[in-house]
Amino acid sequence: MYVKEVTVENQVGLHARPATFFIQKANEFKSSIWVEKEERRVNAKSLLGVLSLGIVGGTTIRIIADGSDEQQAVDGLIKLVNSGFSE
Repeated sequence: MYVKEVTVENQVGLHARPATFFIQKANEFKSSIWVEKEERRVNAKSLLGVLSLGIVGGTTIRIIADGSDEQQAVDGLIKLVNSGFSE
């Protein structure tokens, strides 16, 4: 299991379009991946799950992965969050 925290800096947070980019990135990996905000944990590959966390700009989230490519998964998602979801 590999875990890292990251603060979502973009103003809108993880809503609609950024959440879609996040889920697409998560689905590139074989590992099971979760996003955790406070005490809630959801599947990072589920749009409804990620949206249900209500992640706004300035929120710190934890990204957790477990599997053969867990480190690449977490680091890839952190890089995406830090980029402000720019393609």
